[in-house]
Amino acid sequence: MPPVAVVTDSTAYLPPQEVSGLGITVVPLQVVVGGRPFDDIAQIDGVSVGEALREWVPVTTSRPAPRRFTEAYAKAAADGASAVVSVHLSSEMSGTVEAARAGAEDSPIPVEVVDSRSIAMGLGFPVLAAAGAAAAGATRSEVADAARRTAESARSFFYVDTLEYLRRGGRIGAAAGLLGSALMIKPILHISDGTISPLEKVRTAARAIGRLEDLAVAAAGGAPVEIAVQHLGAAARAETLAARLSRRLPTLARLVVVEVGPVIGAHVGPGMLGITVSPPAADGSGSREPRLP
Repeated sequence: MPPVAVVTDSTAYLPPQEVSGLGITVVPLQVVVGGRPFDDIAQIDGVSVGEALREWVPVTTSRPAPRRFTEAYAKAAADGASAVVSVHLSSEMSGTVEAARAGAEDSPIPVEVVDSRSIAMGLGFPVLAAAGAAAAGATRSEVADAARRTAESARSFFYVDTLEYLRRGGRIGAAAGLLGSALMIKPILHISDGTISPLEKVRTAARAIGRLEDLAVAAAGGAPVEIAVQHLGAAARAETLAARLSRRLPTLARLVVVEVGPVIGAHVGPGMLGITVSPPAADGSGSREPRLP
């Protein structure tokens, strides 16, 4: 293990090979379905959550208990780490950052908690940047700075088939103003200042997906970038979008297609499609081989 260990939470939805290859520790959030709690990913999948939502079974989510972070930090210390950088989803959307800070109070080694102000691969790319810096021998502050720089530079856009699930989960934020016309539009949303905010309104799903593509190309701006196409129960749409982006972005450093899991699924519902655009990590950890569809 590098001297600085990297911890995150399950809403990063990183590809498993990234987690194991870089030694990242993942602390799960919980999904509560019909009153029964499940660890995100490990004990329930997005398909099951989608079925529960369609059947109007109550579905909520919960942050990890602080003790789970304390246990993760203690294990990092036992494995030889001298410090931890713990990178998590936006504090505007969840109390996970607060739980991580509470858990750090009982950690046997110093812990620096980073609020990514994002979620999914908007969190995942900063985690990968931190892990790359740690593997290169960076100090705790340098590892945390790598995560923050990437988080500040990343842009995330997404489309949902309906705003109903965001409304049910209480995470609709500034997009609440769209509810009155929700049956007549397909909203494009983005993460702004750590919250979900409306960006544009279009009339059809096809136009929304085309607009997502254009927004990603504009955000890339001709520079080398890493892109994650994310979806829930929309694999064909995601693969098609990824293929189009790979043709339109000749400077693409890396492209991944990721299906988000139960916690995000509980709030966005089936059919979500999103794109995160991030610059490659400055330390070179982002210069992995492209993985094209």
